[in-house]
Amino acid sequence: METFRNTVILHPVFGIGILLVGSWFLGRLAARLRLPSITGFIVAGMVLGPGMLGMVHSDLHDELGIITEIALALIALVIGSEFSIRKLRATGKSVVTITATQLALTFVMVTGALYLSGLADLPLAAMLGAIATATAPAATVAIVRELKARGSFIDHLYGVVALDDAGCVLLFSLTAAFAGAALSTSGISVAASLLHGLREILGSIALGIVSGLAIRFATVKSDRNNEIYIISLGLICLMTALATTSGLSPLLAGMAAGAVLANAPRGSWKVVNTLEQISPPLYAAFFAIAGTELNFSVFRSGSIMLIGAVLVIARGIGKYYGVWAGAHISGTDPLLKKYLGFAMFPQAGVAIGLALYVQSLPFLQGFEELTSTIVSVTLISVFVNELTGPPISRYAIVRGATL
Repeated sequence: METFRNTVILHPVFGIGILLVGSWFLGRLAARLRLPSITGFIVAGMVLGPGMLGMVHSDLHDELGIITEIALALIALVIGSEFSIRKLRATGKSVVTITATQLALTFVMVTGALYLSGLADLPLAAMLGAIATATAPAATVAIVRELKARGSFIDHLYGVVALDDAGCVLLFSLTAAFAGAALSTSGISVAASLLHGLREILGSIALGIVSGLAIRFATVKSDRNNEIYIISLGLICLMTALATTSGLSPLLAGMAAGAVLANAPRGSWKVVNTLEQISPPLYAAFFAIAGTELNFSVFRSGSIMLIGAVLVIARGIGKYYGVWAGAHISGTDPLLKKYLGFAMFPQAGVAIGLALYVQSLPFLQGFEELTSTIVSVTLISVFVNELTGPPISRYAIVRGATL
């Protein structure tokens, strides 16, 4: 019986199935408690994952990663499809201002709090500060879709979370270069690190533009949903694979592809509306899989916990008041100034990806304690913000948007 149980649990289809069933149950429970459904999905992954019940085996992580990649690409496409020239003319200046101020203030708050408190030296504090600027577009899209929210608040929200990740990549590249100069005797090049960040951003956008044009060309004359569904999903998968294997960002590529569709005549609505048919199970699986990656092992070290607590608090202050300051400077709607900052709290994939990328940086070889601290503290931040962020974001969207 034990052998049969272990054999079934190790099967990837079982993992997907049990996560979807658990997400359905806890998603409905979350809705009854007036919480976002994605909170239930994340908790389902935590409960069923290797950290608790072990119904989803740790060996399944790589095999289930394909679900995460496809879901993230679709979410990015949805965000990008909101970037029409008409909306950008109305919100572009304020979105750029808000994004820049919240990135800067979050970085300064986290770096300053960790360094001045003596919890981290400057290179460690700065790299954690750069990673802390990342948000979670997936959570934003899921909550907006669940609430069917719209209006200027949502236009600004989509714009800021999209630009935030591009800004985060550049900020991290710059910070890593200066940290490398402080830690390494090999004389790491700041210009080379910045060039890497620019290559990732510009390469991802270029790939997204080509992919968006391909989707547009393939679907423009078709009114049959099944054809649109097959070719668009196929091209999105190809785009994601090319981005991942080329060291580019599938998230930025997907946003660029969505923006191309948004600005093509009759471009975005056919593709986005058709792909929405498969979005509910993909979203549920995406957040449940994210939940399986959250375990309690990171809470065993008191010093790591203290650094994590300071980071989470400083990040929250930086995100909220950074958005507030940017909205005040650009003279936006008072509701947006008051509530948009709360929607910046969720944090997930981009932050984890940057933390893991730190381990591969050449100038940090031999600094295992530093890289381990960055990964552990980032996991604590993601753990807290993935559970508390969605309900806070839902509150902000309900207050600020048109439902």
